[in-house]
Amino acid sequence: MTQVSKTMVTRPDDTASSRPDAGRARSGVRRVGEAVALYAPVLMLVVLVIVASVLNDRFWAPENLRNMLTQNSALALVAFGMTLVIIAGVFDLSVGAIFAAGSVIFAMLSNEVLLLPAALITVVVGALAGAVNAYVVNSLRVNSFIGTLATGAVFSGLVYILCDSSPVQARREGFETLGLGRIAGVPCALIVAVAAFGLCAALLNGTIFGRYVFAVGGNAAAAHLTGVPVRAVRAACFVLVGALAALGGMITGSQLGLGQPTLGSNIALDAFAVVVIGGTSVYGGRGALWRTASAVLVLATLTNIFNALAWDTTRQSVAKGLIIIAAVALDAARSRSDHA
Repeated sequence: MTQVSKTMVTRPDDTASSRPDAGRARSGVRRVGEAVALYAPVLMLVVLVIVASVLNDRFWAPENLRNMLTQNSALALVAFGMTLVIIAGVFDLSVGAIFAAGSVIFAMLSNEVLLLPAALITVVVGALAGAVNAYVVNSLRVNSFIGTLATGAVFSGLVYILCDSSPVQARREGFETLGLGRIAGVPCALIVAVAAFGLCAALLNGTIFGRYVFAVGGNAAAAHLTGVPVRAVRAACFVLVGALAALGGMITGSQLGLGQPTLGSNIALDAFAVVVIGGTSVYGGRGALWRTASAVLVLATLTNIFNALAWDTTRQSVAKGLIIIAAVALDAARSRSDHA
């Protein structure tokens, strides 16, 4: 009895003394996990850069790096806009059609008016397409996934009608400047992408609008009850991504020297891949522009590796699809952990 009593007395004391250590261990593991999740795109980029350096001895050549950044500037524009849309809790699958429209409209207008007015009008058209998406989602109450898929089909059909299903050759001198020109050795396309990043980051992190975007994506009903204009916030995000998609199409059209109605067939997939690799939650309410920018570099480096391995676009699509599945699965696991 004495031994039993002693055991019964000492066992709770032992357990109690071990709880702080166990709690600290779990807390430490959680902090490490959060840090890894936060900087995952940067860590992934470091690993891929090392692999690319081994596979391609010209990876660090200035011309190769410049080409990588120039070729992915248009994707970055779409991804920045898509980041805001997804953080706000909605999707935009029409960006591919708006992207193609941007290239076609810019080429057509450049043959009739000066380049600057042509560019401004094209961006406005992209913004108007985003406003149409906002109307369909906000006013008609159509799910954003289905609604923007449908409007994308409409926009694409209108582009084909506008150009009679044929590429539009740009005849204006200087048309290629936006996509291939350089200022002090820096590609114009990269300058535009960096400027767009600065604008979106300032909106998201330095304004009340940015706080509204996170609030709407986190819990739209609660945000509405606290006075946040949910519809207006989502409408602004749709307009912004529409304008950026049109601008991205202009850059790609400028690089090709023509407006092509078939452009943008993969841009929505690539932009979505960039956003989720960057850690923006597909459930809304969580994300960061700097992580999206890091993910653009990840995808650019990955494409460079694919090219070094002589993979065709079919294999690259399979790999990108698997990466998206892994990233979304990780996001779902993180979301379950947050709500556990």
